[in-house]
Amino acid sequence: MDIHSDGFTEEEHEGYIKIDRYNEEKISEIARLYRNVLSNIGEDPKREGLLKTPERAAKAIQFLTHGYDSKPHEILRSAMFKEDYSQMVVVKDIEVFSMCEHHMLPFFGKAHIAYIPNGHIVGLSKIPRVVDAFARRLQVQERLTNEIRDCIQETLNPQGVAVVIECKHLCMSMRGIQKQNSVTTTSAFTGAFSQESTRLEFLRLITANLH
Repeated sequence: MDIHSDGFTEEEHEGYIKIDRYNEEKISEIARLYRNVLSNIGEDPKREGLLKTPERAAKAIQFLTHGYDSKPHEILRSAMFKEDYSQMVVVKDIEVFSMCEHHMLPFFGKAHIAYIPNGHIVGLSKIPRVVDAFARRLQVQERLTNEIRDCIQETLNPQGVAVVIECKHLCMSMRGIQKQNSVTTTSAFTGAFSQESTRLEFLRLITANLH
């Protein structure tokens, strides 16, 4: 395993390179708190199976919330290009993994995003990166939807932005109401997507099986 000066660790494993980034000082403090949690739920943090659990959990929670260190607007600005294209650009079926801020349990699903350029386009890989930057924080789905929409609108200044997110929430399926198959859908639109015809075209495209 190689440790780089920027805080990344790089580990070769079965043909792929695993790269993690974490703050050792924070990991130590979070792990200490996890040991207290284990004790308070009736477990023995000193037993063999749990010896490394606090550190693993600390690294996991830091990875799952690494979006706080991301700058979504800069992600988009890093790959903006002038282009005379004014038709809808759709990126659909973007995987979403986030953490509910109310119970710190995961919610996950897919995001579908469209924008209509107004002189600038953006590298397509940057849109999923923006989704990830906002999703890797403690979230509610409604705010996540609006944050993605506003980031694209403010940075690209397109004719309009559309965002639809569909997710399953473990706080609903594992606790509380315990409904296993419920899906929550949220949407947010700006500009041209306020027009019903444009919005319907977007909804048709994200539900069509084109591939």
